[in-house]
Amino acid sequence: MDNLRYTPENVTELGEDEIFVFGSNLAGNHAGGAARTAVERFGAVMGQGVGLQGKSYAIPTMQGGVETIKPYVDEFIELAREWDQTTFIVTRIGCGIAGFTDEEIAPLFAEALKLYNVVLPESFVKIIRRDS
Repeated sequence: MDNLRYTPENVTELGEDEIFVFGSNLAGNHAGGAARTAVERFGAVMGQGVGLQGKSYAIPTMQGGVETIKPYVDEFIELAREWDQTTFIVTRIGCGIAGFTDEEIAPLFAEALKLYNVVLPESFVKIIRRDS
């Protein structure tokens, strides 16, 4: 029985100890997609392309290939391990404006699947489980 929680298609509100994790660009120009939602609803800061801001966390996805995203995902996973009283709601980072596929991005979050406080998109979870 799968009792995992998955990231909703559209996140419009967060619980008290929840953080919205979205794909960004290094310039912090949060103009579209989940990044725009992060600015409008969850305290993301224009001009800040990486890390914690308000009730959101930015992972840059627009600077090159998947290998350039991995260090930022790893940094996020380390933070999630330390902040185990906080739940991180991860969107399909890199799969919108950045143009990556779920198959390219999901494996970066394999370690996050082991953390009870990280909620991933269902598509990411299916790919990680299939590949492991």
